[in-house]
Amino acid sequence: MEEQPQGELTVRTMAMPKDTNPIGDIFGGYLLSQMDIAGGIYTQKIAQGRTVTIAVDSMTFHKPLNVGDILCCYCDTIKIGRTSIAVKVEAWTIRKFQSDREKITEGVFTYVAIDDDRKPRPVNKP
Repeated sequence: MEEQPQGELTVRTMAMPKDTNPIGDIFGGYLLSQMDIAGGIYTQKIAQGRTVTIAVDSMTFHKPLNVGDILCCYCDTIKIGRTSIAVKVEAWTIRKFQSDREKITEGVFTYVAIDDDRKPRPVNKP
């Protein structure tokens, strides 16, 4: 049985030439930033308010992302603490002119819920 994405599809975008280095490869930092955006969107929904990234606990790059590929980021909750949320973010791609997805990167990101003064606040209170 083929591996399937785990979690909620949170970001879907296309890798563009502007996201490459001088030799035409997509920057790892671009991919990391899209995954962080996905985690931020996902955790803000859970926390019912603002969250900030406090850690990228792990990151594994399995395969490259190419210009013209569709990037899909899936988020799944690992743990909810008093003020923090740990999220597994999987990056999958749909290669140019194809329809099957393949996992290219995965990581664990931790976010903290904050109030208007940027102080940590309990996750279960908006």
